[in-house]
Amino acid sequence: MLPSVDTNDELEDVVSDEALLRPAAQDLCGQLGLAGARIVRFPEGSLPVYAVGDSLVLKLYPGFEAAEAVREARLLSILWGKLPIPTPRLHSAEQYKNGWRYVLMSRLPGEDLSEVWPRIPRPDQERIVAEAAEGLAALHALDATPVIPLTGPPDWGRFVAAQRVAAVEQQQQGGLTGPWLEQIPDFLRSVPLPVPRRPVLLHTEFMREHLTVDPSDGWRLTGLFDFEPAMVGDPAYDFVSVGLFLTRADPTLLKLFYEAYGHPPFDPRELMAYTLLHVYSDLNWYLRSLPTPPSQNFESLAETWFGTGG
Repeated sequence: MLPSVDTNDELEDVVSDEALLRPAAQDLCGQLGLAGARIVRFPEGSLPVYAVGDSLVLKLYPGFEAAEAVREARLLSILWGKLPIPTPRLHSAEQYKNGWRYVLMSRLPGEDLSEVWPRIPRPDQERIVAEAAEGLAALHALDATPVIPLTGPPDWGRFVAAQRVAAVEQQQQGGLTGPWLEQIPDFLRSVPLPVPRRPVLLHTEFMREHLTVDPSDGWRLTGLFDFEPAMVGDPAYDFVSVGLFLTRADPTLLKLFYEAYGHPPFDPRELMAYTLLHVYSDLNWYLRSLPTPPSQNFESLAETWFGTGG
């Protein structure tokens, strides 16, 4: 059914081939006692994900991402029922064929927050942001020690140092050029990032695209998903996606998030540094999709994206 996949390029070819994926998903559903269930492919995401019937979700992982599959399954089993925001309940997780693995989980009710956001009244947007902050605070309050071997990195300081070394090359690969690229080394040298006193469990992509809401129930926040890239480290690292993709450089919303989270605002320059050091950082893309700073330097950019209006 599914071929062995060893690289991201090979994975992209498979992910784009629904004629190849669908029979495999149907075969796997049959093995899981779900033969005949209606399966619908979710259009977004780097991995194949299917709705199975009305209540389940099937996610497929190639062999070279086996660790991510194991991580997500384990975290789902740990987190279910422990956060104020619902998370998927793990039903099954195992190997499939040719190195592929799967995770079968419950489907969260509601709709993708990123898709419905423009329709949500401002007071409800603000309430959702506050509820999301309470959820992230609860995640960060959990004891992360037992999951360090599962998520990594084992040493946050070494991880940050390695990201610093690779930062310019990573942004070049994303197409960044000119003054922004040239400023990266000096800016990162100017922002010391202390080792966190208490490393926390990080979602790493806490954004509208990974939250669900129910429009029929007063825009109630109904879920948080996608724990595949979770890590353990500095809580400020999670505020990169909060600022860029949840509050979208809206200082009022970011201030509300901090208040509900229960932490004074992080230094915008610190969050800007973590933006450049994030595993999935793509500054060229962010500059095209977020507000433009008044000056073409990282201090101005940090205040524009991560400031709370004083």
